[in-house]
Amino acid sequence: MARFQLVPIKVSWTVVLTLAHFTYLLFGATIFQMLEREAESNNRNHFQLEKLHFLANYTCLDGAALEKFVILDAWENGVHPSGNSTNPSNWDFCSSFFFAGTVVTTIGYGNLSPSTVSGQVFCVFYALCGIPLNVAFLKQLGKCLTIYLGRLEKGMVSVFPKKALAVSLFFITGSLLFLVIPPLLFSYVEGWTFGEGFYFAFITLSTIGFGDYVVGTDPGKEYISLYRSLAGIWIIFALAWLALTLNMAGRIMEYLIGLTHPGFKKQEVEEDGKSGLIVRPFSIAPESSLYGL
Repeated sequence: MARFQLVPIKVSWTVVLTLAHFTYLLFGATIFQMLEREAESNNRNHFQLEKLHFLANYTCLDGAALEKFVILDAWENGVHPSGNSTNPSNWDFCSSFFFAGTVVTTIGYGNLSPSTVSGQVFCVFYALCGIPLNVAFLKQLGKCLTIYLGRLEKGMVSVFPKKALAVSLFFITGSLLFLVIPPLLFSYVEGWTFGEGFYFAFITLSTIGFGDYVVGTDPGKEYISLYRSLAGIWIIFALAWLALTLNMAGRIMEYLIGLTHPGFKKQEVEEDGKSGLIVRPFSIAPESSLYGL
């Protein structure tokens, strides 16, 4: 009688986390779209009717002047005050995917939020599960970047004696990919200056997220359907690079402080020893990435 044997398959933990992370974002985008798009359409139609009634009663005002007065109420309901009810939805799939990404990364621009009770409840539980998943994903992605940096460092050391050259190359390459080229594209598409595009990029990647600049929100522009989704993917990978860079900068500062103030380093080692922490020697390529995680 034939026997079936299970052949063990090795699966990369990075691949598993990547698939889980993006599947979770797609799931969130689908649910947010289902819960919020109809409510947004109703709010938009209601707002347009109110505007028409107001203009009919107060003929001294035109549409542009009225929009200046009702801009706050419109924004609170997720409706852009200019234009009409045919404007692109804030809750189509790509925009919902972008919103889901801002939830799990805790950026929270503040320009868009669920307006229905069901959407708000789902957002709470979605964030409770999504934020730890995002942390694990960025941490694993940071480890991959660390491995790449280590290989780059070894290759550079064989040619140049200074390891700082490898770190500099890693920083310059990442800056071009995540902090120079994307702002140029955003500036071109959104009509911003490069300074505004760079400001948006850094405020986003540092998870400050003021919300004064957000991509894909101008009702007067026609965006490609995947524009905001691509921006969301850029945020995820750029976050890992920036987190590793900031972590690296913090370790370099600690190392320099230890060189200039040996007593400070000794005191830190003693405090870590009392707390039971294992103190590791300084390394240009840290093992973890997400702000010390």
